[in-house]
Formats: sequence, C-alpha cells, structure tokens
Amino acid sequence: MVRSNEEARRYLKGLVDRIPRISLAHLPTPLDHCPRLSEQLGGPQIYIKRDDCTGLAFGGNKTRQLDFIMAEAQQKGADAIITGAATQSNLCRQTVAACRRLGMKPYLILLHGVKGPLMQGNLLLDHLLGAEVTIIEGEDFGTLTPLFQQKAEELRRQGHKPYIFNPFNATTSLAAVAYVDAFMELTDQLEQRELRVDYLYLSAFNITPAGLALAAKFLGSEVKIVGITPARLPEDRPTDIARIANSTARLLGLEASLKPEEIVNYDVYVGEKYGVPTPKGVEAIKLVAEAEGILLDPVYTGKAMAGLIDHIRRGLVRKGETVVFLHTGGTPALFAYISDLGL
Repeated sequence: MVRSNEEARRYLKGLVDRIPRISLAHLPTPLDHCPRLSEQLGGPQIYIKRDDCTGLAFGGNKTRQLDFIMAEAQQKGADAIITGAATQSNLCRQTVAACRRLGMKPYLILLHGVKGPLMQGNLLLDHLLGAEVTIIEGEDFGTLTPLFQQKAEELRRQGHKPYIFNPFNATTSLAAVAYVDAFMELTDQLEQRELRVDYLYLSAFNITPAGLALAAKFLGSEVKIVGITPARLPEDRPTDIARIANSTARLLGLEASLKPEEIVNYDVYVGEKYGVPTPKGVEAIKLVAEAEGILLDPVYTGKAMAGLIDHIRRGLVRKGETVVFLHTGGTPALFAYISDLGL
C-alpha cells in the first residue's frame, strides 16, 4: 500500500502508541538553532536537538528508552532492576533515577572502565541515588550478561521480582522504539519551522541510530543520518544497527527493513579507545560551550561533534546545507574527566 507521508506518520505513530509506556522523559525536547557555532565553522546552519534535556537525573537519550523499558518492568511486576555498563555509564545513572521515581530498587554491575571507582560524575550520582553498585575488573561488556543472571537468581531467592535491563541483547529492540518516536517528534518540529534538513549527526553505538534509521526508512525521509561511534567493537556498527532496526520493526509489526549498507557510521573519531577523550573531541566541547553555552561530554557527544566539525572543514557537509546534531546527553561525566579537559 502506498501512503502519503502524513498517513505513514499516523500509521507509525499508531504502532508506537500500542507499546506500553510510562512518562519519565520531558518531551518534546528543544531544537536549538546555533547561529554563532554555524558562523564560526563557516559551513551549514547547525541545530542541536537537546535530548540532554529529557529531565531525569541530568537527562540524556536513555530516558526516552526507559519510558518503554520501565513500563515493561512494571507490567511484569518487578520491584528491582538490574543493569550495568562501565562506571561512568549514562544509561546506569538514568536507570537508577527511573527506579527511584517508580519505587524500585536499582542494582548495578559495572565494569572498571577508564575511570574505575572514581567517585565523580555518573558514578557519584549512582551512589547518591542509592544504587547497590558492584564494580568488576575488565572492559568486555559481554562478561556482564551472566552476572546479571546471577544477581537476578540471588534476588529471586530473597523474594524479589527482578527485571534485567540488558543493553547488550534482548531489550535493545524495545529501547529502540523510543527513537522511532523521537524521529517523528523531530520531523514535527522541523515542519513547524518549515526547515529542510540535509543531515542528522549523532554519537551512535546501536540502539538510538537503529530507531532513527528505521523511522527514516519507513517515512521515506531524505535526511541522511550520520553516526559517529564512540567505540570499536568486534562487530561492525552498520551490521549491529541494521539488526536492531529490523528486530524493532518486527516488534512494532512494521513492514520495513534495513541493510547494513544503508547505515552510515564512522569509527575514525574513537581515538585510543572507548572512554578516552581525544584532543579534537575536547576542542569540540570547548568550541560549542564558548559559542552557544551548550555542554557536550568527552566520551560521546564531544567525539561526535568533532566528527561533524571535521566533515564541515573537509567539505563533506557544505555551506548552504542544514544539519541537526542530536545531543544524547552525558554531561555529568565532565566532572570525572577534569584532568583530560586541559583546564
């Protein structure tokens, strides 16, 4: 069936609205024009979609995802949530805050990572919010899955009903629904302002770009989505992102699919490794702060903005075009990276 764009959006919105959801995120998030940054770079007109303003414990893109994840946890009668990543994880900080909003007990199993047990940034907030935190050695996220299961079994023996939010497997398609919805939100904002956008740039691991790419594909959007990955993983990002997008389509009952070759994702801005700032990323943080009073972070958005700046300076994104930069949050981590900012 051929649908008009408006019909397609109503249809997609209807599918998203069938998924259980609770309201944790402050939506819609602002879309800020950045005239001084645009002028200083001498390239396209730049807008920043402020998903750092989702409102839950300093905000970030994970709060949108938690609208759906926590709704499922509630439906299953959970009284405890288990999740984990690295010690400066934005996902963990927002999940802990969501637990506190909903009266659930948060349990975190964290990899030591670059900053380890430094009581600053996100880890400080995890403790302030009262999470039970376990830190283990290593940097392999794959080691966390069996530990989540072990913790769940322990809690069940104590009479609890735990829910595992594993950002590395089963819950990814449900989380990606949030960014199918976010793409429609952004489209509405652009139409209200009569803006035609050429590019959407973001820091892109997998879940957020998967939702965006799926919505763009189904709606026939001409916006080119450009992901800048913050880490090099064994599996290439386009394959991972396409798989999550297709899993999300099945969850929604949506007749759409993506191939890895349709996903644009750059890994050349990672630097030494995940969690280690780059000089260009730090330069980007300072430039945006001084030009627009907007704070980026050294792990995700700083590196993504460094990628956008490089593309503008190389002429890949040209003067006269328009780009939206999706600010996915992460600013509490700034306080754990004071020594890396050269101040």
